Amino acid sequence: MSQLVGHSRAHAVGMVLLSALSLQFGAAVAVILLGRVGPLGAVALRLSIAAVLLVGVVRPRVTHRDRADWAVGVAFGLTLGLMNLCFYEAAARLPLGAAVTLEFLGPLGLAVVTSRRARDLAWVALAGLGVILLSEGGFERLDAVGVAFALGAGGCWAGYILLGSRASRRFPGAEGLAVALVVATVAIAPPAALVAGPALVEPGILLLGVGVALLSSAIPYTLELAALRRVSPGTFGVLMSLEPAVAALAGFLVLGQRLTPWQLLAVGLVVVASAGATWGGPSGAPREVVEPTTSATPTSVAVGGPTDQRDSAGDRDRAEGA
Repeated sequence: MSQLVGHSRAHAVGMVLLSALSLQFGAAVAVILLGRVGPLGAVALRLSIAAVLLVGVVRPRVTHRDRADWAVGVAFGLTLGLMNLCFYEAAARLPLGAAVTLEFLGPLGLAVVTSRRARDLAWVALAGLGVILLSEGGFERLDAVGVAFALGAGGCWAGYILLGSRASRRFPGAEGLAVALVVATVAIAPPAALVAGPALVEPGILLLGVGVALLSSAIPYTLELAALRRVSPGTFGVLMSLEPAVAALAGFLVLGQRLTPWQLLAVGLVVVASAGATWGGPSGAPREVVEPTTSATPTSVAVGGPTDQRDSAGDRDRAEGA
């Protein structure tokens, strides 16, 4: 059993790495959209196209769902939409590395709150030092509104981790994500249409939207939900410390933002902290690992984590409430 848990944890690391690469390079590409349709329009395109793509692949089952399932799905979707909107508003006002650095304070705080051992806090502290070094020389000259949006995105990100953990246990595979994307689209699309207008349906804009939707929504969120089935929410939060490092890399390769020696050191600190938290056996590791089933989407793992769960097809009751 211990070998299965270790193997599952290694898979989770790979999923988070791929998710970070896809998400941050998608964010760099989305800067082009921000200049044409604004943050609200860019978020609407990203979420709506991702919803169409994922629903077409996953085809989530909407029958035989109880109120608790839908409550989690709707809350997950609204949090997802608000997180994206806050981040794009921040990215429109701040450098990409700074925006992601501030946003990361949300999951970093979650990792601190859910940690149960001193060495876990040490890894979080090391990751936090890396985040500070990635702040591009300090936050005192940054746009105040952009900072507020980035911090708001961080709070939503922490909520996304917790709600995503619940959704991944109530909806098989990527069905919970598909439901969340539909909810987020329904909430964001009407105001976006009023603000951006006909520009949203221009062919060039739609093509960019498809690319951003794949890189920034469908691919990374599916990978993240699969990772959440293998590790606890607190551990996942520390693993996501890779995001600022990847954002700095994406800013350099796509936007021409060069890394300083301090930022290069920060990348190393963040990577070491993430690896240490993962391989050091953090608290809240999965209690049970179920072998993968062949599927078009990640569906394979049921984990107990900090809260007991029962996930058979005929029993939807769970120890944790919605």
